[in-house]
Amino acid sequence: MSKKGLDRREFLKSSTVGLGAFLFLPAGEHRAGKAFFAQQRDPGKFPTRVLGKTGLRLPVITMGVMNSDNPNLIRAALDAGLKHLDTAHVYMRGKNEEVIGEVIKGRSRDSFLISTKVNLPRNETTGSYAEGATEEAFLSRLDISLKRLGVDYVDILHHHGVGKREQVLYEPILNAMAKAKKAGKIRFAGISTHSNEPETIQAAIDSKFYDVVATAFNFRQKHQEEMKKAVAAAAAAGLGVIGMKAMGGSPRSNYGRDRQPEDGQVALKWVFQDPNIHMVIAGFTAFDELEMDLKIMENMTLTKPEKAHLNYMLSTASLYCQGCDKCLASCRQNLPIPDLMRAYMYLYGYRNLGAAQDLVSSLRLPAQVCGECDTCPVQCISGFPVSSRIRDVARIREVPPEFLV
Repeated sequence: MSKKGLDRREFLKSSTVGLGAFLFLPAGEHRAGKAFFAQQRDPGKFPTRVLGKTGLRLPVITMGVMNSDNPNLIRAALDAGLKHLDTAHVYMRGKNEEVIGEVIKGRSRDSFLISTKVNLPRNETTGSYAEGATEEAFLSRLDISLKRLGVDYVDILHHHGVGKREQVLYEPILNAMAKAKKAGKIRFAGISTHSNEPETIQAAIDSKFYDVVATAFNFRQKHQEEMKKAVAAAAAAGLGVIGMKAMGGSPRSNYGRDRQPEDGQVALKWVFQDPNIHMVIAGFTAFDELEMDLKIMENMTLTKPEKAHLNYMLSTASLYCQGCDKCLASCRQNLPIPDLMRAYMYLYGYRNLGAAQDLVSSLRLPAQVCGECDTCPVQCISGFPVSSRIRDVARIREVPPEFLV
């Protein structure tokens, strides 16, 4: 038996309490479809906001499909009136876009909107794009996404996962998006960011090119005042502003060990208190979560007890990485720590092994991580035990792909 095979068996054996416990957990559809349909609401009464200069007036909640491969749930979201679906070229290694393509087949094209996200290879430590990160490569990935979705165009195409000004303004991608827009393959161009957000949002404003920004925005961010100023500036410049990571790393489903029933409700409501957030991407994997999102739109006001619960949540541990990059300079192995912390959140918060493995694999880590230092010099502002989390999530590389199907 090969050493590699032994390592995999030992990995799975050693992970019975850790990662292995996730391999066989159901997605958590706590309510049957019939129970959901009994709770249908009038889409005409959903609160809407205009997505900046795009002119699109949409319900304030959109379905983030990243963690769901259930076509019935996606279909139910559309039937309930959530017109906008958000995905990405890399989600589920492309399967996410394919599932959406099957759901929308036969539906009138003006009855739904789709956002997807495309990026090119880059060094995740330095942020610089790798050789081969060309205009042609970007357009090729877009064409693959369109084919998977079965559409001639997407409504919004995001330059995916940017965290630095130079990434936002990377000329080959700007040129590619301009050509795609001229060819009618995209209606609007955007960026998505979950690190160093104020800088990237300002770069999007300065570019005078982008139409939309999708940004992490939640009650756990330590730089909330900066974020509020950044999204206000974006909205004033005419950009549509979409909030992401509204849960702040907390799991939405009931299998979350520390989750309280009201966690998701108050986290989403908190985001909606800012009028400069035009829409929130709410990722859900179960019918009861969809039902909760529909109910939130009936009344987005934060009550006094809900504000108290937010304060309670702030006092509890979180998986949310601030993406401040302050840890990078002190890491002797020059590891992309924020990305690894995000992968850890995907694994233990979202319980999405595929997303965690895809992200970790893309980082081109050394064979042994956090193994050369007697003590870890990294001090995380959120108090994360960085080295132990890195060693933990790095093991996801050894999970056989068939376990992630």
